[in-house]
Amino acid sequence: MDLSGVGVWSTQLRYGDPVESAEAAAELEELGFSALWIPDIGGPVFDAVGNLLAATRETVVATGILNLWMHAPAEAAASYASLSAAHGDRFLMGIGVSHAPLVDAAEAGRYRRPLAAMAAFLDGLDAADPPVPAEGRVLAALGPKMLELAGKRTRGVHPYLVTPEHTRIAREALGAGPLVLPEQTVILCSGAEEAHAIGTEWLRGYLALPNYANSLLRLGFSQEDLTSVSDRLFDALIAWGDEEAIRSRVNEHLAAGADHVTVQVLTADQDAFPREQWRRLGSALR
Repeated sequence: MDLSGVGVWSTQLRYGDPVESAEAAAELEELGFSALWIPDIGGPVFDAVGNLLAATRETVVATGILNLWMHAPAEAAASYASLSAAHGDRFLMGIGVSHAPLVDAAEAGRYRRPLAAMAAFLDGLDAADPPVPAEGRVLAALGPKMLELAGKRTRGVHPYLVTPEHTRIAREALGAGPLVLPEQTVILCSGAEEAHAIGTEWLRGYLALPNYANSLLRLGFSQEDLTSVSDRLFDALIAWGDEEAIRSRVNEHLAAGADHVTVQVLTADQDAFPREQWRRLGSALR
């Protein structure tokens, strides 16, 4: 499983039209992206993984992340085994605890003791027949305790909405062995005004979630940065500008210790597949 280079993180590949998702996946492989990452906020995520694996030959398909509250470990392990048997060693199971406001919206009080819940989920994957091997899974780890758990029981970490400084912290915490696979949001645009028009409200939604807010506070941002979506915070979390600006940010993560960076492209129409932007980045980041 090749997890070097640059990947694509995309809600469209997960929740868009499956036919276009497959067509886009095949093109992304031709463009040289080494992995395709998709979220899990409900619905048949393993069907989406299978659709992308079937459309590609060598590209890794990863969940970024599998929401552990929505899946039984034995069922997840069975899906992992089935997909691996059909498509080879190309499915990476990224697992996360999601966020209390989202999980509790469906069932109040369900989200509790997230670190213990993650450990129990990993126990279930280990106990399944066949199990999901440690090298086939990574964790969406932001804080020190989840980073530690990931280092002990998985192949590495897939942090979302982070800076190159967080990548450095994750690498130092994990040491030289485990993988560090951060997501980096990007906007190809002509200037700051266009970038903020596209990204500010998108970012504000994430800043309302405690896990991300606490992670950013640990990185040295202030509550005022979060409340106002300050330029400092925006620029730290979203790489914007031309291809060179995006390449520079990816290189910052790699220099900080990332093994692989997966880019999420934002556009004014966030439901549309950003295929032209992917083509531009494929050429620039190859």
